[in-house]
Amino acid sequence: MTDFPYRNAALPVDERVADLLWRLTLEEKAGQLTQFFYLSVGELPDDFDLESVPEEQRVYAEQPKMVEAAAAGGGTGSVLFAKDAATTNRLQRLAVEQSRHGIPLLFGFDVIHGLRTVFPVPIALAASWCERTIEQTQAAAAREARAVGIHWTFAPMVDVARDPRWGRVLEGAGEDPFLGAAVAAAQVRGFQGDLGPDRILSGPKHLVGYGAARGGRDYDDVDISDSELWNVYLPPFRAAIEAGARNVMSAYMDFNGVPASANRELLTDTLRGELGFDGFVVSDASAVRSLETQHFAKDLTDAAARAVSAGLDMEMCMFDPAFSRLPQAVAEGKVSEEAIDQAVRRVLTAKFELGLFENPYADEDAAAPTLDAVERRELAKTAAERSMVLLKNEGGLLPLATDALQAVAVIGQLADSKRDTLGPWVFDHRTEETVTVLEALRDRLDDGVRIKHAPGAGIPRRVFPSMFDRMDPTVVDTAADHDDDTEIDRAVQLAASADVAVVVVGQRQNQIGENASTATLELSGRQLEQLQRITETGTPVVLVVMSGRPLDLRWADEHVPAIVQAWYPGTRGGAAVASILLGDASPAGRLPFSWPRHVGQLPLIYSHYRTFQPENQAARYFEEESTPLYPFGHGLSYATFEYSNVRLDRPVVGLGDTAMVSVDVRNTSDRDADEVVQLYIHQRYGSSSRPIRELKGFERVTIAEGETRTVSFELGPDHLRYWSAATKGYVQDETTLDIWVGGSSVAELTTVLEVTTS
Repeated sequence: MTDFPYRNAALPVDERVADLLWRLTLEEKAGQLTQFFYLSVGELPDDFDLESVPEEQRVYAEQPKMVEAAAAGGGTGSVLFAKDAATTNRLQRLAVEQSRHGIPLLFGFDVIHGLRTVFPVPIALAASWCERTIEQTQAAAAREARAVGIHWTFAPMVDVARDPRWGRVLEGAGEDPFLGAAVAAAQVRGFQGDLGPDRILSGPKHLVGYGAARGGRDYDDVDISDSELWNVYLPPFRAAIEAGARNVMSAYMDFNGVPASANRELLTDTLRGELGFDGFVVSDASAVRSLETQHFAKDLTDAAARAVSAGLDMEMCMFDPAFSRLPQAVAEGKVSEEAIDQAVRRVLTAKFELGLFENPYADEDAAAPTLDAVERRELAKTAAERSMVLLKNEGGLLPLATDALQAVAVIGQLADSKRDTLGPWVFDHRTEETVTVLEALRDRLDDGVRIKHAPGAGIPRRVFPSMFDRMDPTVVDTAADHDDDTEIDRAVQLAASADVAVVVVGQRQNQIGENASTATLELSGRQLEQLQRITETGTPVVLVVMSGRPLDLRWADEHVPAIVQAWYPGTRGGAAVASILLGDASPAGRLPFSWPRHVGQLPLIYSHYRTFQPENQAARYFEEESTPLYPFGHGLSYATFEYSNVRLDRPVVGLGDTAMVSVDVRNTSDRDADEVVQLYIHQRYGSSSRPIRELKGFERVTIAEGETRTVSFELGPDHLRYWSAATKGYVQDETTLDIWVGGSSVAELTTVLEVTTS
């Protein structure tokens, strides 16, 4: 076997793949297209229950042995959720040393925002509006993952999400396709790079429209027009593919009446034909088996055949894969062996590109030092600082004047919750390494400042705990034995005796994420009541919001002087919050979504279309304004910036040509700080109506006190073309463009560009 051509690293990858492929039986090919979850029994409590699995206890007790047997027998090509070097190496040896052809396993893992070092959640990274920071954090996450034998992450999630009731809004980059595309590309560059020994495959997901589920209800179907598909939901996928992504994950749900995981128009015509993707496609968990549940496939054999025929290459499943029936499907004439070969070819290509045939094992001795590297904890703190958004700062309450502080009250269960500070979608975290807001303030302030904490109002636990909750021993039910009346009274008394009250409110990390949609954006439990009573004491209040979605802050915006959106900031999140509150860093995060006043406004986006009654744009409901509480791109600073002299390098540009837009930005304050300069356009007329404003450029820049920086943006055909339903394709129109440059989507500094055919 060592002399076979596929073992020769000097040969081109396609020759090695071809040599190996013809040696495989149809059953071995089906194995290469199957990815199993690997969940050791010790990670699951005895009473573990999964509604979709009738015999869950037996299945989960037998599942690890089943995966190990599949690895040794060539029955699987990939494994999900093995998370340490000893485990990945043990499973890899079964595949390499015992299977007939010694094909190494491809280990996947949900490295969403860190492995051991946990960075801010993806929506927070998007709020940094800093591609360099995003790329750095995901490169660091990849380095840790590869050290333990993980080769592939199911990230980034590039779903554009315009309804924050949807729980997975925190995994993406918000409502805007331009920002989403930039964030997607940065994450792919970070995770994957040139696929060196410290990088991993990047798998953007979920193709396509998962974030548009009806009513924000997770897993619900979507119905998207061609215009929205090409102009809103596909641009982040295109950007991720152009950045080099080697994998794409299909979505669970029905897309325009056809399940996405067996939708040939999506997986073949659009993804490969239009977007030029040449990597492999994996299903989301059990999505192929679900084709039967969705009343699309007759049975699991039919499901497997239809998925492969549509362009799906690998099935992710917990047990009993539909793809194990592919040999039967070939025998029955439901799918061709050529279609299966094409899928296997793509999977094997990824393994050869990663160098797994030459280096299948992780270095167990090197894993621990890599995971413990201090510099990544510092990067986590910096990333969290850059992501935080100062929503309000009335009277300049922030940064806090530390020399005037004698007593600080820190209120809220989230203020000292290590697990919630990390956020969801982390599976190899160490809560003992996590710095909470309370710990950081105690560490940062002088010994002469008294800092006292009251947990205050309880945050109710989820009514329906998720699978991830039950897999995570660090999730605790803090609502148990909690006396709200007593604790709120204590919190109010503590605040009344302090110079300032730092009140941390929001949602627990398991109240958002997959299977965690919500019908309300209100603060859960009695958090609002507690905030109102604390404010009545007259003590200045700084509100710190820990969440991955906008919450109803109408009362707080009217009555609380300072509000900071901290997101779920990660391993060093509390230290980052302290840096912002105390002025060690100036906030420069900007909102990646429009912040609604309440749930009744949803969905609410800045890039809406103009109606035939434009004078009523701000009064679409008769009860109140239809404007957001905080606009897209909003965020304050401790510095002040003055925009001036917006200009074009030419007043008229031809179709296909590029104009340059420049603006001068002056820091008129006495401190250095970052500003996020944003460019928006509106096309006055053309083949189709266009949104009232669209983001087409941004740059985060550091400007010293008193300094003036000139920031320039290109505005060319890639920015100006769009998909038109009138022409059934991309167009760039002869038109007039309004251009705005400023610090948010309501920027007022404007100019005009003419686009002509001459």
